[in-house]
Amino acid sequence: MKKPKKRSECPVSCSLDVWGDKWSLLVVRDLMFKKECTYGDFLKSDEKIATNILAARLQVLEENKIIEKLDHPDSKAKVLYKLTHKGIDLLPLMIEINLWAEKYYPIPDDRKALLEEVKKDKDGFIKVWTKRLES
Repeated sequence: MKKPKKRSECPVSCSLDVWGDKWSLLVVRDLMFKKECTYGDFLKSDEKIATNILAARLQVLEENKIIEKLDHPDSKAKVLYKLTHKGIDLLPLMIEINLWAEKYYPIPDDRKALLEEVKKDKDGFIKVWTKRLES
């Protein structure tokens, strides 16, 4: 694995180098809320990611151990992508992004319901979802 280039030693900058572009965060989002995805699942998302961008982002996320590839149980031609423990640790960040977005933008009803659960007990929600993602 090649060592990623850092622009600086700033923790925000180093983190953004790994997952900070919009496409990488959307891949993480899909894996968090769907748990496992195939390449084709990512292509079906509402944001319509281009195949070359998707392939590049998956590679960067895998190289940085945010995601891992698993054998697909139904097809030797497909792989499943899943968050690693390092990727699951992004859950609190993703929750905060969703809470911020809810404050300023209209969001889908299913996400509103999820955020209502978060607001009741954020720490408890994170613990439950972390266990769910790890299983």
